Amino acid sequence: MKCIYCGNRETRVADKRDIKDSTRRRRECTKCRKRFTTYEAPESVNITIVKKDSRREPYQREKLTKGIRIACQKRPISADRIEKIVADVENSIKERKSNEIPSQMVGELVMKKLKSTDKVAYIRFASVYRSFEDINEFEKEVRALKK
Repeated sequence: MKCIYCGNRETRVADKRDIKDSTRRRRECTKCRKRFTTYEAPESVNITIVKKDSRREPYQREKLTKGIRIACQKRPISADRIEKIVADVENSIKERKSNEIPSQMVGELVMKKLKSTDKVAYIRFASVYRSFEDINEFEKEVRALKK
């Protein structure tokens, strides 16, 4: 495994934990001594995301992770927590009988997880996911959070 900080190809596993269908490894670079986390998961069944306009595209874990990371920028949310959210959403998707999942369902699963994790990240994600048009829609969502 290549170090994400210095590019060294020699790392050691400091800790390993199994999380449902994946394995979390805490690694340490033998050169720069910095630590980072990797996740290993088996390739999933071909899952297709059905968009609002009926287009279909293959599920991409990276795309889901990127969207959540953007919502969580500059918030006190660890990379491990983001990976846990992604893993939880993926597990919920895999539990469904169909290999075609509506994008709305994925968005709702993410929002549910973010709502219980960080309200600001939740609002950020919801504003993009629900395509807020003006400040009134933000206010309505924030009011709903306060209840």
